[in-house]
Amino acid sequence: MKAVVFDGELKFDENYMKPERKENEALIKPLLLGVCNTDEEITKGYMGYNGVLGHEFVGVVVDSDDKNLINKRVVGEINLGCNNCPECNNNLQRHCKQRSTFGIYKKDGCFSELFTLPNSNLLVVPDNVDDETAVFVEPLAAAYEIFEQIQIKPKDKVAILGDGKLGLCISTIFSALNVDYTHIGKHLEKLEITKNLGGKIKLLSDIKNEDLKTYDIVVEATGSVGGFETSLSLVKPRGILVLKSTIAAKEGLNLASVVIDEITVLGSRCGQFEPVLRLMEKNRINTKPLISKILPFREAIKAFELNRQKDTIKILLKV
Repeated sequence: MKAVVFDGELKFDENYMKPERKENEALIKPLLLGVCNTDEEITKGYMGYNGVLGHEFVGVVVDSDDKNLINKRVVGEINLGCNNCPECNNNLQRHCKQRSTFGIYKKDGCFSELFTLPNSNLLVVPDNVDDETAVFVEPLAAAYEIFEQIQIKPKDKVAILGDGKLGLCISTIFSALNVDYTHIGKHLEKLEITKNLGGKIKLLSDIKNEDLKTYDIVVEATGSVGGFETSLSLVKPRGILVLKSTIAAKEGLNLASVVIDEITVLGSRCGQFEPVLRLMEKNRINTKPLISKILPFREAIKAFELNRQKDTIKILLKV
């Protein structure tokens, strides 16, 4: 079968071995796939992963022990836990010490004509949610995770820093949940997406001294040392800094203000799919402005090239 594989180099393999469905797994045919920056990072050595890439998908179940799933459109949570530890028992498979991660660590992903996932990882997509919306469940669930971790009160002054894919997904969720927030970034054309969603926007170059230490909650979504430091400068004393992106710093970060201003720094990662699917079913989510291009699956390598361009938001692959 055809698959997008990384084994030291990125390639489109036309003769990759078809997966064998195990007990309590489903065999899935993808309909639409999303290219993520994590896929790109894997090609640079992230997680030391080799295999089929991809973890953002909407697909149709071809075969399963659960006959109720067959022929259903599904999305799938990406962490596969041992199902026998305290983390798994508390629905925190993403923190299971023995976990594998779909398309990222020890488990072939979805960039192939067929793939498998445990039945327990799958959620059926509501009939009124189209494929172009459903394929965004995974990154939007990561954005929704913020609300599982902290309470954002109506009077809170909130900012998102970073207008890339991640920042725009967070903005989409904030707007769907009627949060009063300001989206700060470098690219006016991307911030216009937030403006059309009803959020307030501000260019990073327009930040003034009077903006510093004024936000109750700042969400850092730049993935850069400079973005982290700017986020830290925006949080008021005893405020909350939410880190949604990983930051690879070769030099030490100055964390003195975390102590001096008693700032709570919160790491935030994957999220649950179900609440996001409910928002989609209620037509609260509009993903169309986030789609830069839809390419046929056979042009997957080109999709990776487009994903590297700074003006790209989301590239999708149609199978």
